[in-house]
Amino acid sequence: MSDNKEKARERAREVAARFAEDDDAFGWFDALYKEAAGNNEMIPWADLEPNKYFKVWADDTELKGDGKTALVVGCGLGDDAIFLHDLGFKVTAFDIAPTAIEWAKKLSGDRTIDYSVADLFKPDPQWLGAFDLVLEVYTIQPLPLEMRNEVMDAIAAFVKDNGELVIVTRGREDDEEPLELPWPVSRKELSRFETHGFKQTFFDVMPGSVEDLPIPRFVAVYKKA
Repeated sequence: MSDNKEKARERAREVAARFAEDDDAFGWFDALYKEAAGNNEMIPWADLEPNKYFKVWADDTELKGDGKTALVVGCGLGDDAIFLHDLGFKVTAFDIAPTAIEWAKKLSGDRTIDYSVADLFKPDPQWLGAFDLVLEVYTIQPLPLEMRNEVMDAIAAFVKDNGELVIVTRGREDDEEPLELPWPVSRKELSRFETHGFKQTFFDVMPGSVEDLPIPRFVAVYKKA
């Protein structure tokens, strides 16, 4: 892991902690994007390429959009939205941070991606049960642990019948205590999606790379009955 990446993570924790003191679980995201001032290296999750763990799954399954609808939850700078668009999906992507959305639009060029500033808990009603594929990468883990079930419930609501939900997250054992932001997710916690009529169709544990923290990544795929 590079020194720059670790510094970016430490700064993100500092900003998040400052907002947490004011009981604001979400304001730190836009504050961090603003502070970055166009330098993606100051955003620890912004690599300007699709998430490598998601891409492995997509490549292995020969994922194709064929005009189907996809929603990217907490899209950040739009790396995964661009990837899905280029695979042939009709992509909607949202983030709570206005600065991130403006940045993502610029990076996406002339691609027809529907970007929106939106709150996960107050989404466009037309998004509910509307998408063939819903992708969540690293947006569950930075939110407070006490709202984890609520976060998962909100994400599950976007998937249409027979649609797929793909989750990529830092993982931990069920009996392991999460120690710091971003809070890894356990398999037991992920099983909450199954209470919403989803069946897990794929699960893999991928090791963190030498450029990253040696924390396993979970890639989980669910089908909505």
